[in-house]
Amino acid sequence: MKIAVFMGGSSPERDVALNSGRQISEALRSTGQDVTVHDVEWQGKDTLFKAVDECVRNNTDVVFLALHGGLGENGGVQGVLEAAGLVYTGSGIEGSAIAMDKHISKKIFRHNGIPTAPWVAGAPESLDPEAIVDELYLPCVVKPVDLGSTIGLTVVRDASDLADAIRQASSYSRSVMVEAYIPGAELTVPVLGGETLPVVEIRPSHEIYDYECKYTSGMSQYFAPAPISQELGTTLSEYALKVFETLVLRDFARIDFRLDAGGIPLCFEANTLPGMTSTSLVPKSARAAGIEFPELVTRIARMALERGHE
Repeated sequence: MKIAVFMGGSSPERDVALNSGRQISEALRSTGQDVTVHDVEWQGKDTLFKAVDECVRNNTDVVFLALHGGLGENGGVQGVLEAAGLVYTGSGIEGSAIAMDKHISKKIFRHNGIPTAPWVAGAPESLDPEAIVDELYLPCVVKPVDLGSTIGLTVVRDASDLADAIRQASSYSRSVMVEAYIPGAELTVPVLGGETLPVVEIRPSHEIYDYECKYTSGMSQYFAPAPISQELGTTLSEYALKVFETLVLRDFARIDFRLDAGGIPLCFEANTLPGMTSTSLVPKSARAAGIEFPELVTRIARMALERGHE
């Protein structure tokens, strides 16, 4: 396959997307694919459109998206690629846009019987800290509605800190979410080609699975498959597939959960372009299923090629 890897981007998750792109491109080359690499930025540079033009001229088979956050994950880049007639990996415009907005996603979860933690969301000036504490209690989690990697996220334990946390999150997004803090086990379920991979449990060294714990080797423990009951594993897989289908996702994704005090899994979000670095969760889960990283990324590229234009 002639594959172009789009990495980097202009979102706050740029560094992670550069790392994902490098590892994806190396893995694809190791399986004999013809790979070109493009650092695409859409803020202040026109490298995105140059890369798209080059792919069209070169009759590229598949664009492998190694972008996280911003236009790379919210349907923007997907729209540019579709307009150019290029096939790309991952979810389409609709699924990408819906999944990127945690507020809309959680509304869909609730409507479709997928348990999720209580929350409120809106423009920062519309959020009343006193009313939030009355509704959600403390601690709570404040975060941008449309970013990943826990960027802009704060766990608030004191009501006097809530307004500052909302301001911090609003520096990254025009919409802010405040969510009830769920202290239970953190579990994630990758989906590949409409089938779930082994559940992964994450045990971070910090209170939450924050940016440092995600991307610094040794800062978290990972268990793949997770040491959970077969019944819980089945429930998680069923919910993950329901999220995948309900949000109109495709190729691969990662669905994140936490267990509440009663052991019920609550779904927090769906990641349509999850990290693909050495510490990332999807490769760990795939390895537990006997799928090494080069095979994983080659499978994803072939899914996109076989699907073609929809």
